[in-house]
Amino acid sequence: MRIAVTGSSGLIGSTLVPALRADGHEVIRLVRRAPQAADEVRWDPRKPDGGVDVAELAGVDAVITLAGAGVGDRRWTDAYKQEIRDSRVLGTATISAAIARLDPPPRVLLAGSAVGWYGDTGSTPVDENSPPGSGFLAEVCREWEAATRPAEEAGIRTVHLRTGIVLSRHGGFLKRQLPIFRLGLGGRLGHGRQYVSFISRADEVRAIRFLLTADDVRGPVNLTAPEPVTYAEFARALGEALHRPALLRVPARALRLALGEFAEEALGGQRALPRRLLDAGFVFAHPRVTDAVQAALAEDR
Repeated sequence: MRIAVTGSSGLIGSTLVPALRADGHEVIRLVRRAPQAADEVRWDPRKPDGGVDVAELAGVDAVITLAGAGVGDRRWTDAYKQEIRDSRVLGTATISAAIARLDPPPRVLLAGSAVGWYGDTGSTPVDENSPPGSGFLAEVCREWEAATRPAEEAGIRTVHLRTGIVLSRHGGFLKRQLPIFRLGLGGRLGHGRQYVSFISRADEVRAIRFLLTADDVRGPVNLTAPEPVTYAEFARALGEALHRPALLRVPARALRLALGEFAEEALGGQRALPRRLLDAGFVFAHPRVTDAVQAALAEDR
């Protein structure tokens, strides 16, 4: 297949692109700077037409959109919340509109989303049929998924990748936790009963590759391991993997002082189950948190 990818330099994209090429696919990377290689095409997600020459996407069979500002990378000011929203919604809307104009259009669009769609679900399990929740991230996810409408109206099979917490020692949530836990200062956040819907980076990439050709699957798909755990259980698994204690607790009040509004998201969670992936026949390499943590710590890059 000829596949266009946005967010190719991110935590997921940097592993996905070489995996797709190893599968024999041709990959075009959409970048927001002047192209520096033959496989790069410039785009501008803030322009209504995507700032991309549609002719350069001719013959594309699939598009994967992964671009988005890091949710936990900075304190949530009003300006950064807008960046979180725009980097997802505008980017998805512009690429959807661009590929809808192709003749013929791509067969499939795999569009980034997140389990934040469900809001804080407490201990209640949720799957792809569950309604949206409340809160800033839930609102962003609703707009993010709605932004694919031009592609859907053009007849392109569209899948919303509702990704959980991707575990990798090279980025995201786990990378920020590792220094603390290695010092023996790790533990639970707040009460620790909030659920963590995790997935190993390897399974995230495997699931995306699987969905490229799962022609009967469309709409939302939870990219989460089948056995979500509480934060206390996650902390214990990480501490055991590092041979360090994980007995401390970060009080909710301290989190709110340090993180501001983002603390409310961190103190909540989702018990999201990947029913559509499992029903489609996908088999997880790392279904349990111990498996996923060990896989993350063993990553080469």
